[in-house]
Amino acid sequence: MKVWVAGIGQEALSLKGNTKLIGGGMAFSPDCSCLASASEDKTVKVWDARTGQEALALKGDTGPVYGVAYSPDGTRLATVSVGGTVNVWDTKSGQEALTLQGVGGPVAWSPDGLRLATAAADWTVKVWDVQTGQGVLILKGHTLGVTGVAFSPDGRRLASASQDGTVWVWDARTQREGLMLLGHTGMVNGVAFSPDGDRLASASSDKTVKVWNPKTGQEVLSLKGHTSPVFGVAWSADSTRLASAAGDQTVKVWDTQTGQEALTLRGHRDQVWGVAFSADGTRLASASLDGTVKLWPGRPLPVLRPR
Repeated sequence: MKVWVAGIGQEALSLKGNTKLIGGGMAFSPDCSCLASASEDKTVKVWDARTGQEALALKGDTGPVYGVAYSPDGTRLATVSVGGTVNVWDTKSGQEALTLQGVGGPVAWSPDGLRLATAAADWTVKVWDVQTGQGVLILKGHTLGVTGVAFSPDGRRLASASQDGTVWVWDARTQREGLMLLGHTGMVNGVAFSPDGDRLASASSDKTVKVWNPKTGQEVLSLKGHTSPVFGVAWSADSTRLASAAGDQTVKVWDTQTGQEALTLRGHRDQVWGVAFSADGTRLASASLDGTVKLWPGRPLPVLRPR
């Protein structure tokens, strides 16, 4: 895995130890000090994001790992394996704290760190109590596999994306039927709430990113510019920028006020499946099937205004 400084064109860090990255699995720790990356060799590496030194290696007995997510306090790391297992690890000791079986997709932590939302193999979204490992909610509505889940910043809502081309917004505390968002013409690969909670972004194989009002279901923006399916989206901490990762080997950064493309980041040699802003907004990471994670400066970024 390599980390680069954008614009300069020089390699800033070379992190050796990962094999092929799948599913775009990488995440910054909440304090921005570490970067976790998943790999097809069943290992998750935790790196010091400043020095490039390997801080921790987590290896389970299940299949290749394609997803990672830090708990809000950074003390735990959830990893998702191809075999349908979620493992929760203690980030200080590296010890496994919890195992959830029968999980078929991505994972997201609630803001209070007490619950995990996962996609299930039966096309539902399940919410788990991380203290007991027991399921507390099953959300039904999708007609094909669930590809992305995300809690709202206040923890009251839960969004899910699916191969059926829909996005659902659920009440995260009850099993009442949620709000279905229609507009994409291809499968939806990922969702992300803005940090202010006012908007929801979705990435789709129809090559677009859509921004929605999660309370009304109204489409606010449709961002077009990628030439291949879009696999992942991430908001900046101030909600003014949105990054998207796509199969065209690029990452695009958008102005969320105008919908204008602000920047295109090139350098990967294969599809880019994941993207993440650091919490302080100073860095943007992207993960590709070429086996690299690239780290780009998060600011300043040029913003295009309407002519």
